[in-house]
Amino acid sequence: MKLKSEFITLRAIEPADIDVLYNWENDTDNWKVSSTQTPFSRFVLEQYITSAHEDLYTAKQLRLMIDTIVPAGEEVRAVGSIDLFDFDPNHLRVGIGILIADKSDRKKGYASETLKLLVEYCFTSLNLKQVYCNITIDNEPSILLFQKHGFQITGIKKQWIRDGAVFKDELLLQRIR
Repeated sequence: MKLKSEFITLRAIEPADIDVLYNWENDTDNWKVSSTQTPFSRFVLEQYITSAHEDLYTAKQLRLMIDTIVPAGEEVRAVGSIDLFDFDPNHLRVGIGILIADKSDRKKGYASETLKLLVEYCFTSLNLKQVYCNITIDNEPSILLFQKHGFQITGIKKQWIRDGAVFKDELLLQRIR
């Protein structure tokens, strides 16, 4: 199975991605959706990239870069990443998180195409029973994205995520094969 569509390619992380990952991981606007609370050092990210070759069954996680497919002569560029996390081969499930880093790249269909490819990969290549995600109740674009791809809201964690002085509810969305 190819992790490629007409618009995007999903690929493994490369050492050349260090600068873009460093910027994305240290952008405090992204911290609210990633549960990050402290900056990442370049050293830590280099170590992560070095270990990114580990099998999903060993690492229990996988990050793929989302590259745009551009007309001939233009430079391919990474617009985001998609993560599989908390992989559970016994219960045949995995969590999914997605980031389209630059606001100017959002609402162009990259996230939708990426999610479509990755869910198909999870169900056909990994033979998983279910995929899930956790989204704060106020992140309507993400909720709609996952619902568009067959995810259903199956639970709510009350006052689960602290955002400054406010606690937000978090939804659990699942897609079961």
